[in-house]
Amino acid sequence: MAEGIKLAVNGTLMRGLELNPNLLNVGATFLYEAATTPHYRLWSINDVHPAMVRVSDGGTAVALEVWQVPPDGLVQVLLQEPPGLSIGKVPLDTGETVLGVLGEPVLCEGQREISIYGGWRSYCAALEREAEPQPNLSQ
Repeated sequence: MAEGIKLAVNGTLMRGLELNPNLLNVGATFLYEAATTPHYRLWSINDVHPAMVRVSDGGTAVALEVWQVPPDGLVQVLLQEPPGLSIGKVPLDTGETVLGVLGEPVLCEGQREISIYGGWRSYCAALEREAEPQPNLSQ
């Protein structure tokens, strides 16, 4: 396996989403899907991207992807992240701890908590279902 740093991503850097090309452009490789330990809460930041914050109480597991990123590319990817997102150590449900994208708590103030959905993809799917036209049952 090529040399690189494992990076857990929980939002728009995931496969097929808006910022995924930022990973692909630096030669990152998708490794596997995983989840955090149940110590996180997740917020939607204006329905544009999520912010995951570690908490001491009331957390849940958050679905994410683990990528292998070339060391030189890691800085480039992180510099392209939205303001208020940072890097930290994230324990996975596999027992492994990897670097991961986290949100600063202040970024989440006044935003919608979406922890109940278990991940960004699930939340986005729920938004799409809500936006679908409903059949007119009054006929």
